[in-house]
Amino acid sequence: MIRIDKNESPYRALSEEEIGKIAVDTHFNQYAEDEYVELQKSYAAYNGFDPDLISFANGSDEWIQKAMIVLGDGPVLVLDPDFVMYEEYAKQFGRKLTKINCHDDWTFDYEEVYKKIKELNPSVFIFSQPNNPFGTLHPSEFVEQASALMKEAGGYFIIDEAYGEFIEDQVTYPEGDHVIRLRTLSKVYGLAGLRVGVAISTEKTMGILNSIAHPYPLNTFSLNVANYLLNQTERLDKFIELNRTLSRKLKQIFQDEVGDVIDILDSSTNFIFTYGEKAVDLGEHIVERGFLPRMYPESDNPALRQIVRYSIATEEQLMDLQTILKEWRQAQ
Repeated sequence: MIRIDKNESPYRALSEEEIGKIAVDTHFNQYAEDEYVELQKSYAAYNGFDPDLISFANGSDEWIQKAMIVLGDGPVLVLDPDFVMYEEYAKQFGRKLTKINCHDDWTFDYEEVYKKIKELNPSVFIFSQPNNPFGTLHPSEFVEQASALMKEAGGYFIIDEAYGEFIEDQVTYPEGDHVIRLRTLSKVYGLAGLRVGVAISTEKTMGILNSIAHPYPLNTFSLNVANYLLNQTERLDKFIELNRTLSRKLKQIFQDEVGDVIDILDSSTNFIFTYGEKAVDLGEHIVERGFLPRMYPESDNPALRQIVRYSIATEEQLMDLQTILKEWRQAQ
């Protein structure tokens, strides 16, 4: 079964020879020394950040969990649907949670978000940008306004940019002690299994998040692989563009082959969100043909039970997927 349900890169960024050499050069018998700082420098240099304002943890999940532990004790505000772990970690630590549901057309009422911020004074408002599972991009006006209101409320505004590198147009985000940006090397960098999550904020806020940091937040092998990759700048540029190209191709294939009978949301990610009367039927057909997309048959949200989400795949796999789509469409 070819898995296209986890929003991963279908390729590894490094060769087996390179990975083997890094493994041999990594002294597993010793604790990490300078590797963490070196990764701060290389990530900052590649992405244009201050290395002193970047920290790493075991995936973005750990940063979300830390946020629920140390960022106030007031309500947590989330959008629904969004990344499920926001709710899960809030529940783990007994945080009061308020969810703002989407409309039937998969859009959000941003005025309702502003209203809830003013009413609740939440300690945390966390959301993915672009949204997961929709793949859609929240407008910059919403981001700016919600950030300003969270600052007035004395809470933290957390932007989860797991898929940020897939956004075609350059975006800017608000700054300040109340703003935290979460990133990952799991998607466009192709390092999902190494669990490298990134948090970026001001010195004051990073100090709060790191007040419960582990002595060695990442294993040395993950640090060394990530650092090696980030120092291969031209090659990394090409790898990221490859993933973006696959994303564009995935969208185009679905639009060309089934766009007249399946509804597809605009996506700024490495996956597409399909819905409509025939979406599940197509998804089940694709499963029968050896591909495993993401389906939500047991979701608490009834609307999500009627959608199917597809991640990028290799060039060859996308060609096979296109053939399957053609066959299904011809049978309609």
